[in-house]
Amino acid sequence: MIRLLMPLPVAPRRLTRAFSYLPAVACVVVGLLGSQSPVRAAVDDRTRVVLEALGRMKAADVESNPALKKALERVLSQVRGEPEFIGLVRDFKVTGQEAAVREFLVAHPESPAAVDAARLLLDGPPPVDVGLAQAGPAVRLAGVIKVVGETEDRRLVPLVMPLAADPAQPAEVRRAAVTALARVQDGAQALLGLVRSNRLADDLRFVAGGLLRSSRWPAIRTEAGTLLPAPAAKGAEPLPPLAELVKRTGDPARGAAVFRRADVGCIQCHQVNGEGVDFGPNLSEIGTKLGRDALAEAVLDPSAGISFGFEAWAIQLKNGDDLTGLIVGETEQELSVKLQGGTVNRLKKVEVAKREKQALSIMPAGLQQAMTTQEFVDLLEYLASLKKGAR
Repeated sequence: MIRLLMPLPVAPRRLTRAFSYLPAVACVVVGLLGSQSPVRAAVDDRTRVVLEALGRMKAADVESNPALKKALERVLSQVRGEPEFIGLVRDFKVTGQEAAVREFLVAHPESPAAVDAARLLLDGPPPVDVGLAQAGPAVRLAGVIKVVGETEDRRLVPLVMPLAADPAQPAEVRRAAVTALARVQDGAQALLGLVRSNRLADDLRFVAGGLLRSSRWPAIRTEAGTLLPAPAAKGAEPLPPLAELVKRTGDPARGAAVFRRADVGCIQCHQVNGEGVDFGPNLSEIGTKLGRDALAEAVLDPSAGISFGFEAWAIQLKNGDDLTGLIVGETEQELSVKLQGGTVNRLKKVEVAKREKQALSIMPAGLQQAMTTQEFVDLLEYLASLKKGAR
């Protein structure tokens, strides 16, 4: 026992084999923590040994041993902000740590431990707070919502629903909220309620429809098929689900011809290797930047991910004229607006009565209706072939 209590640099795996009895494990935990300086790296080798030892215990073991309980409190303070902290709170049913758990979730929504953190908060005392108000930037908030959705806990619905229905929220936040809601039956029903009352924003209908039409609840699937029908190709031919569509093989040469067709119009707004109109994003290397699923969604739902700098603006002039375009430059006296076709209008700011950024992309939805399903697949194949260095 004396040997076990010595602060030797023993590897956790070897030490685990030495732990044959729970009393010995408890002594190691207390002994190692007792010999530590209060200021140490969050998860150093010795702390990992302690974590390994604690992993062999149960909540009841710690609760019945005051010294061990105190040791657990100390190691919790050392690993706060680390994934190991979440594991300890979960395994030993530690209460009163909601603020620290929330802090971890907001800071590390990409961590494998984040879903456990969200579950701990949903299971915690009311009022439930999973950190949505503290998440900050839209990208971080969307990440936290995604994690909360992965719990598939019905208690997420009242927390996330207001974000899905709030038009003032950024697009990525509202999309994350819709995705989270669709994972639980109550949330899916709430989304259908928004559709029935015409309160689901137009830029969310595509993502909501795709999720709800593939829901695991038959009644949800049936109603979604009626309220949010699948996008149709030429001749009202229903497109297959996105997951199936992107697996199909197309012909890039035929897709290049579709891209340049007047009734599809891609070349009238985009450039590829110097050909086309400089209005929307340059697509010369789009196959390097986006996978086939993202390319398909960009065509079917152009408002889903509007590139920075390509947001549409509606501008009203004092003389009553209106125009919609991209703001490509601004000075104290002048506003430069690029119109569809590539022409740039320079407006005196004193002539502008109002300008408002639009939620929907300037690229029209429904382009697939000018193509058969195979032509759409060919177009995807062509776009996927546009990669850096390819000509």
